[in-house]
Amino acid sequence: MALTLSKNAFHGKRTGPVVIVVMDGVGLGPDYAGNAVKAARKPVLDQLMATCPWTKLAAHGVAVGMPSDADMGNSEVGHNAIGAGRVFDQGAKLVAQAIADGKMFAGKGWNEIVGNSLAKSSTLHFIGLFSDGNVHSHLDHLKAMIAEAKKRGVKKVAVHALIDGRDVGETSALEYTEPFEAWLAALDPNYGIASGGGRMNITMDRYEADWSMVERGWKTHVLAQGRTFPSASAAVKALRLEKPGIIDQDLPPFVIERGGKPFAPIIDGDSVVFFNFRGDRSIELSKGFVGEVPFQRAKVDVCFAGMMTYDGDTNLPPRILVEPPVIDRVLSEYLIGMDVRQLAVSETQKYGHVTYFWNGNRSGYLDQSRECYIEVPSDRVSFDERPWMKAAEATDALINELTKRPYGFARINYPNGDMVGHTGVFEAARMGVEAVDLVLSRLLPVIKKLNGVALITADHGNADEMYEIDKKGGVKMENGRPKAKTSHTLNPVPFIVYDPAHAGSYALRTDIAKPGLANVAATALDLMGYQAPEGYEPSLIAWR
Repeated sequence: MALTLSKNAFHGKRTGPVVIVVMDGVGLGPDYAGNAVKAARKPVLDQLMATCPWTKLAAHGVAVGMPSDADMGNSEVGHNAIGAGRVFDQGAKLVAQAIADGKMFAGKGWNEIVGNSLAKSSTLHFIGLFSDGNVHSHLDHLKAMIAEAKKRGVKKVAVHALIDGRDVGETSALEYTEPFEAWLAALDPNYGIASGGGRMNITMDRYEADWSMVERGWKTHVLAQGRTFPSASAAVKALRLEKPGIIDQDLPPFVIERGGKPFAPIIDGDSVVFFNFRGDRSIELSKGFVGEVPFQRAKVDVCFAGMMTYDGDTNLPPRILVEPPVIDRVLSEYLIGMDVRQLAVSETQKYGHVTYFWNGNRSGYLDQSRECYIEVPSDRVSFDERPWMKAAEATDALINELTKRPYGFARINYPNGDMVGHTGVFEAARMGVEAVDLVLSRLLPVIKKLNGVALITADHGNADEMYEIDKKGGVKMENGRPKAKTSHTLNPVPFIVYDPAHAGSYALRTDIAKPGLANVAATALDLMGYQAPEGYEPSLIAWR
């Protein structure tokens, strides 16, 4: 049954599209030397903020379904909130709750995983992002599962650690590996880290941008092929000495050896848990175990589970430990019900965010007769080398399509502030923000000509804090240089309304206690001439 909307008094007064522009990773950060957004030359954004209605939106913590306001937002939950118009409890919160109340360990998925290891006296493997960043995973979740496995009598546990340095400090790996290895050794001498490598070197590709990463991960985790070290901490130390200046996310793969042979390759009969709760960087390796991949590999007959469902449309993986949020009645569905034609554009790195995550974690078209999705292939280089990324090409695609046929609604994601921000290179991040500002100078005149409106915002912060901040609010120093920060931030994001044809028709509301990303959907509907559906967070505008 089609979802429908009621019209408001503004219906029919706009002939052009409402376009949501997501400047990924462009937050409103502190005024300090590490703020690449503030340092960027951005005449378009500066002019917009001087002349247009704008406000700040919460893009982290409980405003996007995370456990607490100490938790960073991310692109997944940010686009969920914008596209759904409501806040849903997200992966980190759902997993923590399932562990706390025991539902995970009473569930079918966990009991099949442990039961297989006990019945076959086989190894229980855990693969995932090795940090407490709480964006893709959390070490507390891993430790709770390992402790439960020990309680259940599992004889051998192997961890395949994807080193972070992206959602946490860029060279913080030893802060995690050393205490964790000590904890494992005290828990059981047959438990240990078996392999690892930087998350942007192996395994955690997304949107099929670079399958060679996944192939390297397969060879490392499953086949135990690669350079061997006595421990993960020893590997990190040695690899840093060999490659001065390397950051954790780029560390080469490594294999841990005990007694002259790899500690724990993955073999037939074993159990494997991918303990990431976020889907985008978990899909491809999961396909290696329970699907098809575009590289040659001998399948292993294992009992495989994901922490959560990574792709709802294909039910990948079939076995999970925690049920994901059910995100229904998304903005796109209502617009389809009202016969509003929609357009979504981004380059590969964020294409799934304007489609899959935007649509409540559903892949593919909801109704291809009323939707057009355009993916611009991303470069396969480190983004600090090309901080402009594909902003120009994505803008070309958006403008071409908007001027070719009528659309009522469009959305575009510019990944620069986030993807370049994650490299930790300040000047590159500054240039990335400038690239986004430059393409806005081309896009906004087209929207004006079409009698449309642009809602310019971000899904979370990143480039707004490129240097770590000390307790006194200054820049942390390391070896005489600012210590780079590669993670997201807790800062709010801008929300700018560019609407030259209807300037003065409305104002931004000041009575919403803590506006967040979930308020954007109702605002877009308001400007398209529709009342927001029941349960949506309220519109940010008040009509005059």
